[in-house]
Amino acid sequence: MRVARWSIIGAALLAAACGAEAPAPSPSESPSVIQGEVSGPQINVLAFGDSLFAGYGLSSPDQSYPAQLEQALRRVGRNVRIVNAGVSGDTTAAGRQRLAFTLDSQKVKPDVALLELGGNDLLRGLPPQGTRDNLDAMLAEFAKRGIPVILMGMRAPPNAGPQFQQAFDAIYPDLANKHGATLVPFLSEEVFTNRALLQADHVHPTAEGVARLVRATEAAIAAELPAPAAPAG
Repeated sequence: MRVARWSIIGAALLAAACGAEAPAPSPSESPSVIQGEVSGPQINVLAFGDSLFAGYGLSSPDQSYPAQLEQALRRVGRNVRIVNAGVSGDTTAAGRQRLAFTLDSQKVKPDVALLELGGNDLLRGLPPQGTRDNLDAMLAEFAKRGIPVILMGMRAPPNAGPQFQQAFDAIYPDLANKHGATLVPFLSEEVFTNRALLQADHVHPTAEGVARLVRATEAAIAAELPAPAAPAG
């Protein structure tokens, strides 16, 4: 397991950030507003998560985390296309139910998957063992299909109680280690304690808040993508 070190919010904002319900979208390619000069074979990434991937409350799909991440990577020359399979309100159980169908429906097998689920389990106070079992099963499904995973880690808020917090916080590093996934803590305290970067619900990031999340994670994600082809000659 390799861990990228980023700041994580440890308060109730973390649990609430993924909780709003919305109709489930079909997985779609992120629109590339900024093309950039790219090189090498196309790298296909599947972003599988909840509202923080779906772009809940944002004015357009190109403001979502997967879309902004794709744009950022293309600006530095990486030939990346990201399919956004985020569904607002998804728990790990819901994600587990739809994962195989989502993978089967991809036009091209993903080279890498981003897995971001668990915030709604926290919000609903679901038992950590169920969250662990669901994420474990999803990571096993990715492994069975030969798809490397970048696991977006989360932590429980202190008000969940020490026993719950200890059980939940161990899930992501334990499973990343078990499945050889790269662990990238996802939620940045810089964003989720700054009201100027949050929507009116005070839990979902604005487009600029998402941009801050991208800046906090893009280097760690870029490091796990297939290496660019060496120049000829």
